[in-house]
Amino acid sequence: MIEFIKGLPKAELHLHIEGSFEPELMFKIAKRNNVEIPYKSVEEVKAAYAFDNLQDFLDIYYSGAGALMVEQDFFDLTWAYLEKVHSENVLHAEIMFDPQTHTDRGIPFGTVIIGISNALREAEAKFGMTTKLIMSFLRHLSEEEAFKTLEDALPYKKLITAVGLDSSEVGNPPSKFQQVFAKAEAEGFLTVAHAGEEGPAEYVWEALDLLNVSRVDHGNNSLDDEILVQELVDRKMPLTVCPLSNLKLQVVKDLKKHPLREMLQKGLLATINSDDPAYFGGYMNANYIEVAEALSLTKEEICQLAKNAFEASFLNGNQKKDVIARVEDYCKENSF
Repeated sequence: MIEFIKGLPKAELHLHIEGSFEPELMFKIAKRNNVEIPYKSVEEVKAAYAFDNLQDFLDIYYSGAGALMVEQDFFDLTWAYLEKVHSENVLHAEIMFDPQTHTDRGIPFGTVIIGISNALREAEAKFGMTTKLIMSFLRHLSEEEAFKTLEDALPYKKLITAVGLDSSEVGNPPSKFQQVFAKAEAEGFLTVAHAGEEGPAEYVWEALDLLNVSRVDHGNNSLDDEILVQELVDRKMPLTVCPLSNLKLQVVKDLKKHPLREMLQKGLLATINSDDPAYFGGYMNANYIEVAEALSLTKEEICQLAKNAFEASFLNGNQKKDVIARVEDYCKENSF
């Protein structure tokens, strides 16, 4: 099954590019920029990754991002991720970035997005990968600050497919950002939002009804509300599920208790993603392999998850048809 998963064509829809910042690259870039980071060695960084809740993770995440200063840094960060997932048969990646993490440190918005976008273009040219970029607002900051970020983004509109919402969920409901999401939609952006990871099912309702999202990021706690589950099924609303992230942040205590199979059985459009792979112990293959082993997923269920990801992507109809056919062909050719 491991070899089958490794060869499976995949799409990743929930990936924070700052969360793919491996300790070795962090040190290299910090040194290049003469930036002090609060760790003396790669080993110290790795030790710091032994957190067990969202806030401790975010504290480390933001301090590491402080090493990123110039276009080349954002290119190198993004390229390292793309090279890695290309080797894992990821054909399509929809990458989130957090501009406020950088603009609040005085880094120009353009520096961030041009560095990232140049790497995306190179991956399309070199690997034939398709990519989309999602700009996430930090929910622990104000809606006013999100409006400022949206203004910063408008000159680069053609590079951004959607806006999203991430960072500390509890106490920062989607409703806090209703106006800025309406403005983003009016500007032509699609919308996604983290909801129901640590927050309640009510936050998922808000994401659907107030932010008009095309996808729910995480969504685990949707299962607490049967009416919501039916609504998600009826709308064919994708959930971008992140198994190893859920385990690391104690959203689930044991992968054997992960709700992924239950989501599939209830007819939800669930997908597998890595979230922040440098911090959470694995990229796409590791997420597929570990959750498949923990839940004893069948080959059919694994193929369904891969097809779901392409179906839930922001690719156009013909592109989706082509890549889903590739998954189906692979699954037929490699059936036991």
